[in-house]
Amino acid sequence: MTDREVSTPTNFIRQIIEEDLRQGKNGGRVATRFPPEPNGYLHIGHAKSICLNFGVARDYGGTCNLRFDDTNPEKESAEYVRAIQEDVRWLGFEWDRLCYASDYFEQLYDYAEDLIRAGKAYVCDLSQEEIREYRGTLTEPGRESPYRNRSVEENLDLFRRMRAGEFPDGSRVLRAKIDMASPNINMRDPVIYRIRRTAPHHQTGEEWKIYPMYDYTHCISDALEGITHSLCTLEFEDHRPLYDWFLEQLDVPCHPQQIEFGRLNLEYTVLSKRKLTELVEKGYVEGWDDPRMPTIAGIRRRGCPPEAIRLFCDRIGVTKSDGVVEIAMLEHCMREVLDTTAPRAMAVLRPLKVVIENYPEDKVEQLTAANHPKDESMGTRTVPFTREVYIDRDDFMEVPPNKKWKRLSLGEEVRLRYGYVIRCTEVIKDDQGEIVELRATYDPDTLGADPAGRKVRGVIHWVSVSHGVPAEIRLYDRLFKVPIPGADKDDDWLSDINPESLVVVQGVVEPSLAKARPGDRFQFEREGYFCVDTKDSTPERLVFNRTVTLRDTWAKIAGQK
Repeated sequence: MTDREVSTPTNFIRQIIEEDLRQGKNGGRVATRFPPEPNGYLHIGHAKSICLNFGVARDYGGTCNLRFDDTNPEKESAEYVRAIQEDVRWLGFEWDRLCYASDYFEQLYDYAEDLIRAGKAYVCDLSQEEIREYRGTLTEPGRESPYRNRSVEENLDLFRRMRAGEFPDGSRVLRAKIDMASPNINMRDPVIYRIRRTAPHHQTGEEWKIYPMYDYTHCISDALEGITHSLCTLEFEDHRPLYDWFLEQLDVPCHPQQIEFGRLNLEYTVLSKRKLTELVEKGYVEGWDDPRMPTIAGIRRRGCPPEAIRLFCDRIGVTKSDGVVEIAMLEHCMREVLDTTAPRAMAVLRPLKVVIENYPEDKVEQLTAANHPKDESMGTRTVPFTREVYIDRDDFMEVPPNKKWKRLSLGEEVRLRYGYVIRCTEVIKDDQGEIVELRATYDPDTLGADPAGRKVRGVIHWVSVSHGVPAEIRLYDRLFKVPIPGADKDDDWLSDINPESLVVVQGVVEPSLAKARPGDRFQFEREGYFCVDTKDSTPERLVFNRTVTLRDTWAKIAGQK
């Protein structure tokens, strides 16, 4: 961890844990877990939970398990299991135990039989729709199933036959017998087992024909693992009485404490799994690891350092209520980390050729450039200077728009970064009137020195024409053009997609970048922070992804509205 991450602010969860430790609760142990369902890719919201659970365990000398709550074989896969492990490790954490809820299937089954014997569970033949109908509403109590009073013997027989695969999917379920009149709908005889005969499980294959529900599985898995503090997001607050009920009815090793915290919602994106899936399946993005996606895989591919995510999670803190966080805070954390860690380089995104007519045609001059202006330990590199260079089209205007223009224009001077002062002497255009080339002269006495008696308007970056390396540069931006997609359009959120969330340009980079490896991060001077794409870039065809701009350009846009 870096110095900027050392001081983690306290929060109500840490206060609870510290009080438990003072009282000697749980034998002075702190044990947490991060329990994703392996049914998709993790996103920035999960990163908050990862940092919280692993961070708490680290700071209080405890343990944190990575547990896959894999109770839904139809939607889960080994691919997601691998991706989740990679994401957790990339964020900088290592689990004490790797667990699966499926590790406990036999124990979970035995506990279910214990509930049946105690008269606390029964096999129900109502359909899914009928169960929903019988459940009642927030204002009306539910009705008891006609199968609620089956004998213990009949329930055991039916449940065992369910396990043996005798009944078709959806024909029967096992339900907890609690209270159909409870004001908490979750307590109205929830389903705890359903039949799934044909879906192979990524861990257990075809061994099981019945699978436990999440609410039943989760609390028991916590207890079997000796978890002390079961941290989860706020939508599970209404499920806590059920969590406690199961543990109170069963002879489990311990009774973990469930504590809920506010989930992370982020501006200019969506975190709903349904919506993210729709973005992928309908081709609005190029996959789960598209750098515009809020998935950890996408964020990583975009070039965001893991330290920036940890810093972001520390700064947003942990609260008891849901809230929407400005994406500008995440981008600020990226800039803060990258500013100190990313070496500098020059890249021209939209090349315009400049011919320096008084510079020798065959001369190649190796100019020295600092890899980082504030960190001498990063060393220096050489950049070749030649008669022909590329500058960015945005750095030239034939007629300056105003006196504040600090770039190149006809008849004016500008300094080339690390190099000489040049003066534009001629503008060459094609038949359509488009500028295709500039002619210029240079002052040989201005290398590393300002010209006497002349004021140079500004400094621009450049790349040698003969030595520059072609590169595809992907200018990624926010996926949506409004802070809350669909907020004003009856949830027509897809119409809020930013049409300029990806702009691809064919640029030129300095030759030192020819050996850059996938994942390497740089600051392209005056342009932003970029990384070598981990998927498409090759030594023969470099591809760079923009991670974040140098400044928050969206703040200006928002101010204009």
